[in-house]
Amino acid sequence: MPRRRTLSDEQLLAMVLALIQAEGPDAATFAAVAKASGLSGSTLVQRFATKAAMLRAALLHAWDRLDAETARLAETVPKTPEGAVALLVRLSQDYGDNAAAYGEGLLVLREDFRDPVLRARGAAWGTALTKAIARCFSSASDPETIARLMLAQWQGSLTWWGFGADGPVAAYVETELKRFLTAVKP
Repeated sequence: MPRRRTLSDEQLLAMVLALIQAEGPDAATFAAVAKASGLSGSTLVQRFATKAAMLRAALLHAWDRLDAETARLAETVPKTPEGAVALLVRLSQDYGDNAAAYGEGLLVLREDFRDPVLRARGAAWGTALTKAIARCFSSASDPETIARLMLAQWQGSLTWWGFGADGPVAAYVETELKRFLTAVKP
């Protein structure tokens, strides 16, 4: 009779993801996850077969969480340009206020680019986020283009914040996105 699982898949994937976020994707070895979770290395091999499969499962779990949070926020913000700013500011808050930690998080993005399944999830999220932002600009002549430009501004502001780390990330992003709104208003 098989042993009962002591950790759910969701709990285990959250632990793997926490390890990845704290120490980078390369740190998510079976040995490190076994130590963090209290499970044996052989149990992890039975669940995931390879380190790459474990990493993919953890990052897919992260995409699931981001998809759900994005959908929730898209439903709760006003369908206005200011609502678009609020949505992106809220998504930025998970980055924290430590530029070095934000930089380490970019290593996770590297993994998303390397794996075609993860890359497809990123593309799908980008499409969903673009649609959510475009709904906030429904009265504009080309809402999708404005949404894509705003998303580029958002990602750029995160990068520039990372270099300068001048205050909390959310405040920096909000200021930059409001500057963007001022620039695109007729």
